Amino acid sequence: MKILSRFLSLMILSSAVLSCSDDDGDSTPEVNLAGTWDLTEVNVSSSVDVDGDGSSSTNLLDEADCISGTLTINSDMTWTFQQSQFTVTTITNNQYAVQCSGTVQGTGAWASNSTQIQFQGSTLLGILQINGNELVKSENDDLPGIRSYVYVRRP
Repeated sequence: MKILSRFLSLMILSSAVLSCSDDDGDSTPEVNLAGTWDLTEVNVSSSVDVDGDGSSSTNLLDEADCISGTLTINSDMTWTFQQSQFTVTTITNNQYAVQCSGTVQGTGAWASNSTQIQFQGSTLLGILQINGNELVKSENDDLPGIRSYVYVRRP
């Protein structure tokens, strides 16, 4: 009877340990986001020729030299951010102008999973989607609003 009791106790303990393990196949991989990320795209809903060179683009970085941005994500769960502050305004006949006016800066803490990173302390950054080597902030607005901001990690 003692052997049966010990066996049952061992079985119950084993099943409890196994049921509490994190090996259920749906764990998310750890994503290393630490590094410097550069703003590479500020996408709008339609091609525009803001600089008047005869070539249109949906990426405002191709059209306005004054737009830039850098996001530094630190391994200690902090971040710093600096980006050009700009406005897009409607002129006439589906034409738009971009005006830069200084920079926006921020710092704070961050948290992430395998698909998103959330920047605490900034309503400007908020939540970005992790897409391989890109971080994407979706606004989904039509011109004169912005569709998305894309940051790419420096090599």
